[in-house]
Amino acid sequence: MSWAEHPHRERYLVGVSIFESFIFPLPTAILMIPMVIATPDKAIRLATITTAMSVFGAVIGYLLGWGAMSMIEPWIAKMGWLDQLDLARLEFAKYGVLAVGIGAFTPAPFKIFTITAGVLSMPFIPFILVSLVGRAAHFYMIALLMAWAGPKMEPVVRKYIEWLGWLVVVLALVGFLIHKYL
Repeated sequence: MSWAEHPHRERYLVGVSIFESFIFPLPTAILMIPMVIATPDKAIRLATITTAMSVFGAVIGYLLGWGAMSMIEPWIAKMGWLDQLDLARLEFAKYGVLAVGIGAFTPAPFKIFTITAGVLSMPFIPFILVSLVGRAAHFYMIALLMAWAGPKMEPVVRKYIEWLGWLVVVLALVGFLIHKYL
């Protein structure tokens, strides 16, 4: 809460939003929620900053994954695992948009999806678009709920947000399995 009321709070939000998408271990919403509660009239602005900077961080994560893969692919070839790598790339080409979309919207660590997208060479434009849509849906939903409900909503969000996020992941996985096998 002290960061939420600090004069440089938006700068902190920019930094956390960027780094959370490829390295930082804590979700950005943990910082954004008290900021919105402290200044509900700035909910849209804070969600916009968070979304834009999170997608910028996602690009960095993608590029890190892509760069790492170019360094370790010769080792994978030497180990005889190129067939498995090609299969993983094919599967990610088919379902990567879904995976990144789930990662962008849920409380799952987004960095896993951004780096994996780069490692497996997901097409860049779809990666950016699904990251933007998923992150915007995630952050605007949280910001608008916090602005609307204010301080009385904070304990409810703290208690149930992770469960709701994982419920979305499970439902998406079930939907994927139904689609694939039925």
